[in-house]
Amino acid sequence: MAFLDKHAILERSPTLLLTFSLLVVTVGGIVEIAPLFWLENTIEDVEGVRPYSPLELTGRDIYIREGCYVCHSQMIRPMRDEVERYGHYSLAAESQYDHPFQWGSKRTGPDLARVGGRYSDAWHVDHLMDPQSVVPESIMPKYAFLADTPIEATYVQDLMETHRFVGVPYTDEQIASAQADFRVQADPFGDWDALVERYPGAVVSNFDGQPELTEMDALIAYLQMLGTLVDFSTFTPDASR
Repeated sequence: MAFLDKHAILERSPTLLLTFSLLVVTVGGIVEIAPLFWLENTIEDVEGVRPYSPLELTGRDIYIREGCYVCHSQMIRPMRDEVERYGHYSLAAESQYDHPFQWGSKRTGPDLARVGGRYSDAWHVDHLMDPQSVVPESIMPKYAFLADTPIEATYVQDLMETHRFVGVPYTDEQIASAQADFRVQADPFGDWDALVERYPGAVVSNFDGQPELTEMDALIAYLQMLGTLVDFSTFTPDASR
């Protein structure tokens, strides 16, 4: 009771309460923030993680523009129900080239962190054109206009240079080849060997099945690589972190 009586002094004095609150917040902040200055990197390097290809990066911008992140998170928590439904829990390294990251805090639809390769391109086209045709209970709006919106590689080099400016390690070669890589990723009959060498694991396909390159191609290219870069059958987390 004596301790509680002394605590009542703080509760009755706005000045003392503010002073001690600031003190507690300061100590807590130092404990959490100070160790970061002695760490070389807070993100574990994971084999397979790479920057987005030009077409994937463009698709990611479309994903953000259309507000897909509002209903679909990209963060699988390390809990049994999540791991059994979606796969291995998300790694920080998988989002290290995201500006901004797409972890999210709400799921109206399923988490998309591991959606890459789970469905065919045709399924994604049908789902984007008319979501209820493949998931009858879905409340997702139609995005059929993406298939009618052609895209060009005019500004993709500028986009990649901007991402390099904030730390994404795009090389001069990748930026110089950006427009060609942008187009060839959606052309399975093209010369895409160099693209796959620069971006291992990149999916090459005529994603929407149309002769022209569209926003739907770019969005599906992005979706088809999500969660595919890390081989979790061989991945072992760094216990020192």
